[in-house]
Amino acid sequence: METATVNHKIIIAGIGPGNPDYMVPLAKKAIAGAKALVGGRRALAQFAAPAESGQKTLAVTRDIAGVLAFIARELVRHDVVVMVSGDPGYYSLLDALRRNFPVERIAVIPGISALQLAFARLALPWHDARLVSFHGRRPPESSLSYVPGTILGMLTDGAQNSKTIPPLLIAQGWPKDARLHICMRLSYEDEEIRTVSFAEAMKLPAYASGILIAEG
Repeated sequence: METATVNHKIIIAGIGPGNPDYMVPLAKKAIAGAKALVGGRRALAQFAAPAESGQKTLAVTRDIAGVLAFIARELVRHDVVVMVSGDPGYYSLLDALRRNFPVERIAVIPGISALQLAFARLALPWHDARLVSFHGRRPPESSLSYVPGTILGMLTDGAQNSKTIPPLLIAQGWPKDARLHICMRLSYEDEEIRTVSFAEAMKLPAYASGILIAEG
């Protein structure tokens, strides 16, 4: 006899770079109808149903084991919607969920990543770009090496930012006069994009937790 959980899914919804205008309609529909909703605090404040709706919510914190346990409990009764920023396929909870739940129980609704939006803002094709993440990690040096014509798209964090990353790339052969596009608060009203050389970026205040695109 099949268990009651067979048809219940973990729906991972990409919510885009921040502004709801950049969220696909299918993700909005899944979030609005969720009986159990998981996401960052800002996403929950923005998209969770009113408290009286009965929707169960959980904020994603560093306690990933607690998040996984909540999902497993709720999955017995209904689908669980997990909101992730950007696109679920690029550095999100999808990896952890795949390690802990059968893949056939996971449905993914793609979203627009901040990297995609950065390339769009610059009217720059990204099919040949190399994409790396400095967000809480350090990419292998081989992924940072310079070849003339290289385009490198980067996620950043507080410590690895527009000021600290250029010296790392210069050490990998990038010229100091290579262009660096510093993209901050993409999709919001106070969005800012600055284009400078690596040498200039190292003299400016650090811009953290945004998108960097380097053109060699």
